[in-house]
Amino acid sequence: MNTTFILMAQYGAQAVVPIDTVCRDYFAPLTTPNLVRKISAGEIALPLVRMESSQKGAKGVHIEDLAKYIDARRAEAIKECAQLCN
Repeated sequence: MNTTFILMAQYGAQAVVPIDTVCRDYFAPLTTPNLVRKISAGEIALPLVRMESSQKGAKGVHIEDLAKYIDARRAEAIKECAQLCN
C-alpha cells in the first residue's frame, strides 16, 4: 500500500496540505505554532513549504514529504517492535 496515494485520497489530491490540517490530523496534542517551532528547530524532520517569503504567508507540507515522514515513523515502530519481541 502506498502512503502517498492514501494521503491523496484523504486530502483530495492537494499537493501541499495546510500546516493546520497536518497538525490536526497527525500531531493532535501539539498546537500549530508549536508544530511549526519544532519543525523549524529540527525536532521534527518534516520540510515546511512557505508559499511566500513573509512570516504570515501560508505554510504547508508537501504530500510526498508527509508520506515519507509517516513511512519513516512506521519503520522505526516496526524496528522497535521486532527488538521487543525477540
